[in-house]
Amino acid sequence: MEAEDELTKRVRAYIGLGANVGDARTTLVRAVAALGALPDVRRRGVSALYRTRPVGVTGQPEFLNAVAALDVPRAPDPETGALALLAALKGLEVALGRQTRGRWGPREVDLDLLVFGSHRIRTERADSRRLEVPHPEMGTRLFVLAPLADLAAGLVPPGWRVTVGRAARERAAVEGSDAVVLAGTWDPDAAQWR
Repeated sequence: MEAEDELTKRVRAYIGLGANVGDARTTLVRAVAALGALPDVRRRGVSALYRTRPVGVTGQPEFLNAVAALDVPRAPDPETGALALLAALKGLEVALGRQTRGRWGPREVDLDLLVFGSHRIRTERADSRRLEVPHPEMGTRLFVLAPLADLAAGLVPPGWRVTVGRAARERAAVEGSDAVVLAGTWDPDAAQWR
């Protein structure tokens, strides 16, 4: 499917998933199921699961990270669609037990909107924070690039000049081979990582 299907007004969105508190693996499996159960959303793929070093605040447990591909409604316009999806993601985080903590700190679950079709979006959210898509920091985060490359290695996100696959290889050369370690592959029949 192309980044956006004009006939159905659907957009391919990529969602970053992460967790490092509690039973992170089980929480992420529940998050994938919850993403697929969102109204008018079709889950199109789930990356491998990776064990990753924390970024920013290093004195915390390693994270588990993955990416899910979803076909979602674009809504009347991409900005409205992206804001609606982000609101749904934040609601899922709360439902899955996320606690409010400092930036880059431990997380029960983190769901980030990485890419929303072929759209570049910069807008204020209702909580006075900014939504920027593609996610402004994903190009420097191997824990995002590695699983995203599993699903869309040839994708060139809006505003980028290289593919996700190339960006992942370049970032791996900087961070080292132990920055992300395979922790499981998605089994769609069992709906979990093996």
